[in-house]
Amino acid sequence: MSSPDWIGADWGTSHLRVWSMQGSTVLDHASSDAGMGKLTPDQFEGALLTAIAPWLTDATMTVVACGMVGARQGWIEAPYASVPCTPVPQRMVTAQTLDPRLTVHVVPGLKQTAPADVMRGEETQIAGFLALNADWDGIICLPGTHTKWAHISAGEVVSFQTFMTGEQFALLSGQSVLKHSIGTGWDEDAFKEALNDTMSRPERLAAYLFNLRARHLLEGQDPDTARGRLSGLLLGAELAASRPFWLGQHVAIIGDDALARAYSIALAAQGVPAIVADAPRMTLAGLQAAYRMTKEST
Repeated sequence: MSSPDWIGADWGTSHLRVWSMQGSTVLDHASSDAGMGKLTPDQFEGALLTAIAPWLTDATMTVVACGMVGARQGWIEAPYASVPCTPVPQRMVTAQTLDPRLTVHVVPGLKQTAPADVMRGEETQIAGFLALNADWDGIICLPGTHTKWAHISAGEVVSFQTFMTGEQFALLSGQSVLKHSIGTGWDEDAFKEALNDTMSRPERLAAYLFNLRARHLLEGQDPDTARGRLSGLLLGAELAASRPFWLGQHVAIIGDDALARAYSIALAAQGVPAIVADAPRMTLAGLQAAYRMTKEST
């Protein structure tokens, strides 16, 4: 196998994903559960070395890392860049290492002061999308635990807003009284119906939610129908609140298949077609863009 000239790392709260790279070519990849949430700052270097050991030689290796590795609780805090700005800044933060074979650059997140908001990790996916879609202006939606809606213009993130829809779904379906009524499947018709309910009457969300429990007790509502409705209710409320972002705009969605499809269906119901982009591919393309910047700044 050819030797890499750099390594990309996507370091989240629960997982570490790494790629052995020669220019823009992926030579190999690996992953582990050594996420930020399981490590103290002095353990990051060891976790990285374990993941990339087969790719190292005696020469110094450049590593470009994004995600929670740059959080306050991570390896080194990479201060947020203020929007409007390019998604990946020209200069990154360098983590201190004991192993002389490593030079680790950490991509900063982005911040917005009014209204207050932050992102860390999604900026790299945005950079990847823009690297693969030159001169693209519009809205990028990044569904997840904390979904981001970002306004992009002239290669910069102009503004963004975060919605805790994914976390709300997880808490309500797994830890609230609704856990007794929610299944593991997904009813698309129920999803669409519930989406319309909260798009039309978002102020009734709390009442709609308890109705899921009542219908299970009194009508024997199918748990998969309830799951579809819960998803639709929460996403409908999000779309109602994020309307200034997506209405009349070009929209791209970067996310895993199931979530991206749900958002695509929801937007299509509002007459808004969306481009769907693969999240891992956008992350890697963003890391490549960041690596090029490290070369340009040296």
